Amino acid sequence: MKLSFVIPCYRSEATIVPVLEEIRAKMEEKPSCDYEVITVNDCSPDHVLSVLTAYADTHDFLKIVDLTRNFGQHAAMMAGLSYASGEQIVFLDDDFQCPTDRLWELLAPLDEGYDVSLAQYKFEERKESFFRVLGSRLNDAMVSSLLDKPKDLRVTNFIAMQSFIAEEILRYKNPYPYIDGLILRATRRIACVPMEDRERLSGSSSYNLRKLISLFSNGFTAFSIKPLRVATFTGAFCSVIGFALGIVLIVQKLLDPANILPGYSSLMAVLLFIGGMIMIMLGICGEYIGRIYISLNSSPQYVIRGTYHLSGHPDERPDSPGKRSSEP
Repeated sequence: MKLSFVIPCYRSEATIVPVLEEIRAKMEEKPSCDYEVITVNDCSPDHVLSVLTAYADTHDFLKIVDLTRNFGQHAAMMAGLSYASGEQIVFLDDDFQCPTDRLWELLAPLDEGYDVSLAQYKFEERKESFFRVLGSRLNDAMVSSLLDKPKDLRVTNFIAMQSFIAEEILRYKNPYPYIDGLILRATRRIACVPMEDRERLSGSSSYNLRKLISLFSNGFTAFSIKPLRVATFTGAFCSVIGFALGIVLIVQKLLDPANILPGYSSLMAVLLFIGGMIMIMLGICGEYIGRIYISLNSSPQYVIRGTYHLSGHPDERPDSPGKRSSEP
């Protein structure tokens, strides 16, 4: 059996080597298991690419994909996945927080017939920044409501999957990939393995408010039209309330015109409420239309500047998940 590890790298020049060393040590426990580690430099502003190439010179298992600009974590994961050739694929972070020392526990459910295995962390015990934890909570709530995810399931940063799930994920060619949604779209045979994440070895998370909003937008519009349905129902509800209120005011005016005084404040409050709801709904529709426009323009998920220890584009390699051989 062969394992493929996919690691997006951003601001991790001080942490990536310990991650690679831990993977190497774990794989030495099972010499019969072949493996590769595919790291994706997501246009990191530090010297992580130099660190990776220096390490790859003495370790053949390390492969490197270098992107032209910062496309985001999920796009980097897709780029690395496109080169993975293992029968099982493992996603993990570059900051040493993923409990790689419990790798075999994560992989065990795959041997029992599950399609995907996830490390399950408790929100209250996560050793992450405020924005990262907030993003995880919002992401979990959003995926549960929009993608019908089981509430006891949380997609985390330490994931193992079968190669046929990777193949299905790679069929998604549009911009704004969203790994959580792609996994849930492909299968519900998902196992959760209770684990605890670890402290970062160095630095702090690059997860900020802008990236939180970007992640939320991707998940919100990626694989569900429920927000549009919510907009429709909200508009209908406001229309019914407004119509009913109008009837009440007309009746009151006819029955007791002397006591119906002009109400500038209440009128403005209603107008602002209705106007605000209209703008929110137009914004949701605009988000969908904008993403459709970008998809029609064939905006790429990622652009690869170059590779190291990798030969050929994944489209040319029949052994890569999601890539079909031209031979019958």
